[in-house]
Amino acid sequence: MSSKEAKARIKINKLLEEAGWRFFDTEEGKANILLENNIKITEKKLDEFGEDFEHTKNGFIDFLLLDDKGFPIVVLEAKAENKNPLFGKEQARKYAQSQGCRFVILSNGNIHYFWDLERGNPLLISKFPSPDAIQGYANFKPDKNRLIEEIVEEDYIVLTQKPDYKDDPSYKNEATRQEFIIKNKLRFLRKYQLLAVKSIQNAVGEGKDRFLFEMATGTGKTLVSAAIIKLFLRTGNSRRVLFLVDRLELENQAYKAFREYLKNDYKTVIYKENRDDWHKAEIVVSTIQTFLSKNRYKRLFSPDDFDLVISDEAHRSIGGNSRAVFEYFIGYKLGLTATPKNYLKNIDITKLGENDPRQLERRLLLDTYKTFGCADGEPTFRYSLIDGVRDGFLVNPIVVDARTEITTQLLADEGYAVTIQDEDGKDVEEIFDHKDFEKRFFSENTNKAFCKAFMENAIRDPITNEIGKTIVFCVSQNHAAKITQILNEMAHQIFPGKYNSDFAIQVTSSISDAQQFTINFANNNLSGSGNFDPSYKTSKTRVCVTVAMMTTGYDCPDILNLCLMRPIFSPTEFVQIKGRGTRKYNFANDLTDLQRKNQIGDIQKEHFKLFDFFANCEYFEEKFNYDEVLKLPAGANEGSEDNDLTSIVSDAPYEYHSDQVDQVIALEQTIIGTEGMKVDRMYFEKFEKTIVEHPVIRQKADEGKWDELIDYIEKNVFNKPEEYFTLEKLRQSIHIDRRITLREIIEKIFGVIPYFKTKDELLEEEFDKFDSRYLPKEEYFEYAKTVFKAYILDFEFRQIIDSGNFARLNISPYGEAFKKLPAELRKAIPEYIKDNVPLNKFVA
Repeated sequence: MSSKEAKARIKINKLLEEAGWRFFDTEEGKANILLENNIKITEKKLDEFGEDFEHTKNGFIDFLLLDDKGFPIVVLEAKAENKNPLFGKEQARKYAQSQGCRFVILSNGNIHYFWDLERGNPLLISKFPSPDAIQGYANFKPDKNRLIEEIVEEDYIVLTQKPDYKDDPSYKNEATRQEFIIKNKLRFLRKYQLLAVKSIQNAVGEGKDRFLFEMATGTGKTLVSAAIIKLFLRTGNSRRVLFLVDRLELENQAYKAFREYLKNDYKTVIYKENRDDWHKAEIVVSTIQTFLSKNRYKRLFSPDDFDLVISDEAHRSIGGNSRAVFEYFIGYKLGLTATPKNYLKNIDITKLGENDPRQLERRLLLDTYKTFGCADGEPTFRYSLIDGVRDGFLVNPIVVDARTEITTQLLADEGYAVTIQDEDGKDVEEIFDHKDFEKRFFSENTNKAFCKAFMENAIRDPITNEIGKTIVFCVSQNHAAKITQILNEMAHQIFPGKYNSDFAIQVTSSISDAQQFTINFANNNLSGSGNFDPSYKTSKTRVCVTVAMMTTGYDCPDILNLCLMRPIFSPTEFVQIKGRGTRKYNFANDLTDLQRKNQIGDIQKEHFKLFDFFANCEYFEEKFNYDEVLKLPAGANEGSEDNDLTSIVSDAPYEYHSDQVDQVIALEQTIIGTEGMKVDRMYFEKFEKTIVEHPVIRQKADEGKWDELIDYIEKNVFNKPEEYFTLEKLRQSIHIDRRITLREIIEKIFGVIPYFKTKDELLEEEFDKFDSRYLPKEEYFEYAKTVFKAYILDFEFRQIIDSGNFARLNISPYGEAFKKLPAELRKAIPEYIKDNVPLNKFVA
């Protein structure tokens, strides 16, 4: 046995013991692990005349795990550390079939797969399942044929207080049916939503267990999810479902929706509010952050606790550490997204630019497709914004392109030129462009011009004629505070006595209760309601001013105006923001006076206005190059959610304050037709794979021969006169706090990894592996993480621990954390790191 095989066996032994399996009889029970079990395997062979005959040969099962009655239940196939565990897949299948085992574990000590032979493919796991978990899973007998054959019609989920509606004459009569549906608040699955559910049934019939839905904002992803949840629970193909979101307001939205759609059949809970009784519910809703906190998903849950995991905003919630939660559970996986990858064509992967936000998008979206079993770029189901507008379920915007004197110059190729004094007091010319607005360059008069144009041209509420509900997107939290103040001052002048500085409210992460503000705004009670008409339930606050908190997944269908008071460079972000306005809405529904409601009739939202103060629409319609890499300056994508979380109001001075009088000099309104905007057409256009790749390198990548591939690149690509690529130059182009390996660079190019992880992300990942084996108690968790990271990064601290000179801990910033650990962890952390963590990965 090689040293790598021996190391793998040692790790596997420890993992089995930690999961509760026993090599020897103990007080807990008899041994339930058999080593190197000799078995006979019967195979079908063909003789020289082509006739079948049975052939028997000997085999040795690495680990055979037994149930509580001593019968074989799991075959564990072990491979050396340097080999892919999946290499043993077919051999393990034969062993399992010969022993009547339903389950297989494939492991090399570091990477593990769990395989239910009755359900599909091996699934990546981060720790071995316990005997109880295996037994519980064995008792679960899903029948995918029931799922495939289940009849799903438009009334699969019906919200009504009239259960016998089908027998009512008004429902049966075609002439009165629609009126009956509205009166009794019936809600049916639309045709495309039925197709979405049936696409899952078809995919399961093809043996798939992962699915991806691309559905435009406002097309009812949550309702479709409810139908799919019911499909899996009702047919016995799931015992419990986990619905993961990445924001608190989405958690609340999903909980309310599932409770409404499925309350008669199943119980729904929000995990953080029901931590003790989540196991009594069929549907558990949670943010990904709740499950990640202190590795809660591994501490409190088993891999088989959820048989269906649904990831909302999938392109966001499976990035970075979030993927660990998603992959931990071994059931079916469904991803939901409104953002596909089909913007990006003809990208030259040999010239990736870290400053181009589309490159990160491309990697994340490509990774999303692979994660959900759609590596060919085609989702399980797709329904676009253009489809929704064509079918009458969504609306397109009226684009209001408004430019002031200053922004016209900022947007021009030559930029906005001003004369300023340098450090020596000399006059020098400084050029600013639109990306500098509210960062290096400040103009209060320009902000006032933005707000004035909005107030004068906004769509008014059709019931009361007040300003329609609006979301304003700003450059930073500081900018949001300024815009909020200006809007409230203008509202006081236009509507005297109607608002008390609550016409506009800042909704960013630095504002207390910001998450609740978003919920209240959607529920039409932010700062109260019915300000102009007590019988009309609409929010008193008319404008939410944000940076990025309300860009994705925010459901507020009566939005009538969106304002882009900042430049946007990411097509994904542009589409998501635009999606906040595309939902249809009947404003008459908010009237509490029934007589008046009947007199007025339906008042449908026909469109919304998209105020564009930085030519974003023109950029994505005319200038954005969808076919080639467009390099942008570092930090150009400032509208990201991270910016909203970190860009707190700053006291840092601007480089230039403009006192120039500014006003809107050009305002053009364009109604977007059914053909949509170019970004919408690119959004769903079939992705044309035109990347020209080296045939030898491509072949080696497809075969997984990474060592050969890297050797080939070093000998045949690096240091050639055509491009003169070198590893150091590549590293310099990647602005990150550690040395990137050539292997990582190649894996990113081929989409194996979505992005380069920072030093801290790698540390978290390594600690996660350690934690999965040692699981320090809650009281020691943060101390253990501190010591773990310090031992890797701090040479002096590592010397103190290795030398045993613990008196020097008093001068170490990590000494207190080390002292608070129990003795076993003090010993385990350095030993684990020496055996398992390559320290060179963390060198800057």
